[in-house]
Amino acid sequence: MWMELLAIVAGFTLLTWSADRFVAGASAIAYNLNVSPLIIGLTIVSVGTSAPEILVSAVASLQGNGALAIGNALGSNIINIALVLGVTAMIVPLNIHSGIVRRELPVLIGVMILALVLILDGTLGQLDGLVLLSGMVLMLVWVTRIGLKEKSSRDPMSKEFAEEVPTSMRMSSAAMWTIVGALALLASSKMLVWGAVSIAHNMGVSDLVIGLTIVALGTSLPELAACVMSALKNEHDIAIGNVIGSNIFNLLAVLGLPGLINPGPVDGIVLTRDYPVMVCLTLVFFVMAYGFRGPGRITRTGGTCFVLAFVGYQTLLYFSEVA
Repeated sequence: MWMELLAIVAGFTLLTWSADRFVAGASAIAYNLNVSPLIIGLTIVSVGTSAPEILVSAVASLQGNGALAIGNALGSNIINIALVLGVTAMIVPLNIHSGIVRRELPVLIGVMILALVLILDGTLGQLDGLVLLSGMVLMLVWVTRIGLKEKSSRDPMSKEFAEEVPTSMRMSSAAMWTIVGALALLASSKMLVWGAVSIAHNMGVSDLVIGLTIVALGTSLPELAACVMSALKNEHDIAIGNVIGSNIFNLLAVLGLPGLINPGPVDGIVLTRDYPVMVCLTLVFFVMAYGFRGPGRITRTGGTCFVLAFVGYQTLLYFSEVA
């Protein structure tokens, strides 16, 4: 299995690098076209951080591994909260002041409920996939309208995004990195899916569990790097906003693609084990970040609890698989 392991490691590495290059290039193109940094952050950056999950989901679905794609969507959301936010808050406690973040949090809850309703019948069909992907389009329109409103320019996220957009990159360089990043994303996604599926079959592990663990962890590496770096630069609202945006797009696009491309049944254990874990973590995250009596805050204690929840969930997956 050395070739498969090498493909996974190389896929993870290339996936992280290519996602960063794609986001930087696409953001620079938008900036050179006079798009505001806030709109760039709310759309291109949010979608870009989910690009690894989206590409892996598309490749897995086209190859008939819908369960891996579903596991990737739910596993990435669990990892984004329990591990990415958990580790980040343990390093730097997160304070949330952005009104945009407060508006996106209820949307995340609503999207989570919508996705649950669609898969409660035990299937993820083409109509379900179409509904979820249509929701992604509506989400992009909604956040763009937020970015266009003058009052949003006073939001803390506006200043933070303005400091992150690569303003010095020329249009030619931006176009080159966007294309290179997109091609590398596709290549690394194929490498990762091939390696993960091969190992799963050789070890007798289900595609769902591989998607929930190895693949979800690998595709979430860009979020982990971005979240920690944003927090260290005191850009807490971006750190939180990236996780919220990524989780929304994971449910709408990453979960929608297998329904549209490779419709089929949803493993019953998803509804009894994985989705409830994601719901519980998201609700706790909502309570911490919303800030009902002032700014939201995720403390080091909260971050530690998230990380412990991640360890507990991985343990649950292990015993569920060996039972």
